[in-house]
Amino acid sequence: MVDFLRRKFIKNYEDVTNQKVRDAHGKLACVGGIISNLVLFIMKFTIGLLTGSVSIVGDSVNNISDMGSSVVTLIGFKMSNAPADKEHPYGHERIEYIAGLIVSIIILVVGFQLLMQSITAIKDNTKSELSIVAFIILGISIIIKLLQGLFYKQIGKKINSVALEATAADSINDVVSTSVILIGSLIIYFFPNIPFSLDGVLGILVAIFILISGIKMVKETVDPLIGVTPDHEYIQNILNDIKKYKVVLGVHDVRCHMYGPTKSFMTLHVEVDSSKDLLLIHDEIDNIEREIGNKYQLELTIHMDPIDINDKYSLELKAKLTILMDELNLHFHDFRIVKGDSHTNVLFDVVVPFKYKLTEEEIKTKVEEYFKDNKQKLYFIINFDGEYID
Repeated sequence: MVDFLRRKFIKNYEDVTNQKVRDAHGKLACVGGIISNLVLFIMKFTIGLLTGSVSIVGDSVNNISDMGSSVVTLIGFKMSNAPADKEHPYGHERIEYIAGLIVSIIILVVGFQLLMQSITAIKDNTKSELSIVAFIILGISIIIKLLQGLFYKQIGKKINSVALEATAADSINDVVSTSVILIGSLIIYFFPNIPFSLDGVLGILVAIFILISGIKMVKETVDPLIGVTPDHEYIQNILNDIKKYKVVLGVHDVRCHMYGPTKSFMTLHVEVDSSKDLLLIHDEIDNIEREIGNKYQLELTIHMDPIDINDKYSLELKAKLTILMDELNLHFHDFRIVKGDSHTNVLFDVVVPFKYKLTEEEIKTKVEEYFKDNKQKLYFIINFDGEYID
């Protein structure tokens, strides 16, 4: 069904890396959400008022908040499609994350309000008078919400949208919460003499469920705004393609910044043979930037590091250092030596993972001790890098 709707309403629907196509997917999902949630709100709010059920009324308010969330997400997709400008040179795609955050906050507010209403119902020992019509409406609501969640999830995956996947999770949560209300309502219907407000208890359970899901969604939408480790497979595919070029001897110092689902900026260093014509190598590096950038739809900047691959002494030291780094579970790069009359400077960078067991000083001490029996005096100049990719 999802693919049928995509074909019918979205031009070039398979080109999901195109921002206009993504925007069209977002609009399709949001319009569907607005219509379905409005229908659900009208049905449940009406039956909730007629039966006096606080849990059903609370569930209907959740639907109207979902409709508002769809409106916010729709606006977010529209604004995120705006071109880059002087104040925002990297574009506006992160607005989509902000839209997802607003949706999450709305969910938290609804959850808190339902919690307060349910507590009041328990205090007042409020009873509800349910009917078969209420059960039918709740059943229909579960089916619609399930289809809605699957609809959001499939489109969210197609276009890699955090906002839509958050909305999909909310819809699935609604399926669970409405199912709880339906089961509780059946118990109330068949056992009307329960000495406490089961409806209020159900409302509290649903409220807690909504609050927990809202907190999770806040984290999922805030993380991309703060900056998270890019997808490992995405980075590895790029690096594997770069290493296929003959001019590239090694890759390191990879930095990837995501300014939205389709807006990526990457910088990295490649090691090249210093004995070759650097002008020709530079031209090849330009080709790599263009070809890889076009393939993965990213802005790629490559810095080339010329290295001497013919100096035997340098290769011996590097091979020995490799053994030590493997023992310490560390990686190093930019290895080079500068020979002098009294000593040799050994320069390299070490990538230190977060929360690594040794300090920088302890790592340097281990390196110096490892080479202390070397015939020529060595001075180690080590630059320590953070681990920016997984």
